[in-house]
Amino acid sequence: MIRRIITIMKKEVRQVSRDIRTLIALIFIPLFLLVMFGYAISMDVKHITMAVYDEDNSSISRDLVNSFINSAYFERVSTLDSPGEIDFDMASEKFKIAIVIPQDFSRNILLGESPSFQVIIDGSNSMIASTIVGYVNAITMNFSETIAKNKAFSRPQSQPGRPGHSFGNLNARKATKLPIDIRFRTWYNPELKSSYFLVPGLIAFIMVVTGVLSTSLSIVREKERGSMEQILVSPVSPAELIIGKTVPYVGITLITATGILIASYIFFGIAIKGSILLLFLCTLVFLLGSLGLGILISTLADSQQVAFMISALIIMLPTFILSGFVFPIRNMPFILQLVTYLIHARYFLVILRSIILKGAGFGAIWHELLGLAVFTILTLTLGIIRLSREMKT
Repeated sequence: MIRRIITIMKKEVRQVSRDIRTLIALIFIPLFLLVMFGYAISMDVKHITMAVYDEDNSSISRDLVNSFINSAYFERVSTLDSPGEIDFDMASEKFKIAIVIPQDFSRNILLGESPSFQVIIDGSNSMIASTIVGYVNAITMNFSETIAKNKAFSRPQSQPGRPGHSFGNLNARKATKLPIDIRFRTWYNPELKSSYFLVPGLIAFIMVVTGVLSTSLSIVREKERGSMEQILVSPVSPAELIIGKTVPYVGITLITATGILIASYIFFGIAIKGSILLLFLCTLVFLLGSLGLGILISTLADSQQVAFMISALIIMLPTFILSGFVFPIRNMPFILQLVTYLIHARYFLVILRSIILKGAGFGAIWHELLGLAVFTILTLTLGIIRLSREMKT
C-alpha cells in the first residue's frame, strides 16, 4: 500500500515539475495576488474633500479646522460664504463633508461651556460615511482634550469672535471641562489600518482557491489524457489514489502559504503574534479540506474548464462573500448566516485573525478548528466514496 502511494506521489511530483505553468500558478501567482489586492483593496478613507463655513472666524475655530486638515484624512477644498451653498455643492460631488462653526463658538469655550458645531456628511456611500463619522468623533475628542488641558481661560483683551484672538491673550479665569471624559484605546490594530483586516482574508481566499484548483484540475487532467483508465485497472485503491494525489499538493500549498505569510510581513508589516506551530497545524487542516473539496469537484467534472467553472461557482464567490472576508456575517440575514457554516474559509479566517493579529491560543480557536476538522473529514470521505464508485463503473 505504502509503495503504491509513493509511486503515485512520485508520478504527481514529476508531472508538476514538468508543467512549469502549473508550478508558477501554484507558487508565484498567489504571492502576486496578495500584493496586488493587498494594496488595491483598502477600506482606509483618505483625502476626504471638506468645505468649511466658519461664522466665528477666530483662532479657536481655525484651530478646530486645522485639526481636521492635519489629520491627513481631510482635504479642504472650499470655503463657503453661506450655509445655503452646502446643498448644491455637496450634490455636485464637490466635497464629502461640510463643517459649520457658529458665531459664538469661541465665546462659549471661553465661558467654560461646551459649544457645538455642525458636521454635514454625504451619506450616499454608507461605508465611507460611517468611516468619516469615526474620524470626526476621534478628531473632535482630541480637540476637546486639548482645550481641557488649558487649565483656565479668561476674557480676552479684544472681543471674542473677531480675527486675531489667540490663546496667548488669555489669563486664568475658568476651567473648561468635558461633559464626559472618554478614553479610547484600540487593541490589536491601534492605527486602524484596513490591511490588518483584509490581508488575513486574502490569505484564506488565495489558499482555498490554490488548494481546490490544484487537486481538481490534477485528477480531471488524468481523465482528459486518458491515463485515468490505466489507473482504474491498476490495483490502486481510491484511498491510495487520493493520498498519492494529495500529499504533493499539500507540500506545494504549504510552501505557498509560508511565502504568503512572509510577504504579508514584508509588504504590510503583519507579524504573527501567536504560536507559529498552532498556525501551521490549522493551516494544514484547512489545506486538507481544500484539497478534499478539489477531489470532490474532480469527480463531478470531465474537463478542466468544467472543473474551473464549478470551483468558481461553489468556492470563489462564496468564500469572498460569505466567509466574513469583507462583509460581517452577523449583518447577513439569518438564512445566509446558516449557509456560512458550510464555508470552511469562515472558520480559517477567524483562526488567522485570532492567531496572527491577537496572539490567541488554542483555547480561543478550538471551536473553529473543530468545525474545520469536521469539514475536512467530510470532504475527504465524500471524495473517496465518489471516486471509488467512479472506479467501479
